[in-house]
Amino acid sequence: MNQKFSDFIAKYKNTKMAVAVSGGVDSMCLLYWLHDIGADIVCLHVNHKLRAEADIETEYVADTCKKLNIPCKIFYWDGEKPEKGLEAAAREARYKMMTDYCHENNIEYLVTAHQSDDQIETFLMNLSRGSGLYGLAAMLPESTRNGLKILRPLLNVSREEIKKYCEDNNIKYFVDSMNSDEHYTRVKIRKNRHILNDELGISDARILLAIQNLSRTREWMDKYIESRVEIVIRSWGALFISSFLFDEAEEIRLKFLGTLIQKIGGDIYPVRLNSLQMALSKLGADCKFTLGHCTIRRLNDRILIVPEGKRTSFRKRHEKRHI
Repeated sequence: MNQKFSDFIAKYKNTKMAVAVSGGVDSMCLLYWLHDIGADIVCLHVNHKLRAEADIETEYVADTCKKLNIPCKIFYWDGEKPEKGLEAAAREARYKMMTDYCHENNIEYLVTAHQSDDQIETFLMNLSRGSGLYGLAAMLPESTRNGLKILRPLLNVSREEIKKYCEDNNIKYFVDSMNSDEHYTRVKIRKNRHILNDELGISDARILLAIQNLSRTREWMDKYIESRVEIVIRSWGALFISSFLFDEAEEIRLKFLGTLIQKIGGDIYPVRLNSLQMALSKLGADCKFTLGHCTIRRLNDRILIVPEGKRTSFRKRHEKRHI
């Protein structure tokens, strides 16, 4: 068992946790490691009904949990599947089913099996998109989704170590055929990532170090942004003077505005960077536009953000709420 995993999970092991298990090598390793340390867990498995072997994988996960005496809940993604954006839709459906279950059963933490190779691939994918600090900081060891805390205790464990553990301990796992489909950007990056090290000398360790450094900056910014958001946000939206936004550095402006829009609009995912940049440009003068299920308006030196469809009048907003 990896020591970094043990150190991370130690403070949670006496708390009821749900663990997402697909049947792949990463999640099977995670399931066994959590079992071996005596963690209080329930296994959650989602059958997306997208592949012929999905039912076999579901049966295997259920049988493994029975053998290990771990409670197991199986979900099925029913209904029509979108022709475009299937991967994102499947991920969204999977998280919704699992987080809903956790809320209904008073489970505070959902543990996922994202590991260091996933982290590097996420960094490179976001780098290819020209992402800012938040995209390049990649996945956090602890985050929140759908109001539930998500734990990723394998982020400092490599895919190679995980695979070796399963093979050394005769733990069966399945390989998703989609992991070889180069129509997906992540798969292209995975298959060609070695070039960075072989040709340019940019090792995985160096990339992970860069991610860790960016994550520390992100953590500071998160705390600062949250303190600013708490000042201006209300049950009906947010209202503040323009200098409260524009006196900050651009990276802070972008994150502050994006956080307000996400909280008020209710979207799970943040607004894209280029959309936020265009929004900031518009807010340099009087304007009114929609973004992220919000209506955003500037009049003179005041900026108002409300859920889309709500009134954008400044008249009924109390002066004491102006920042």
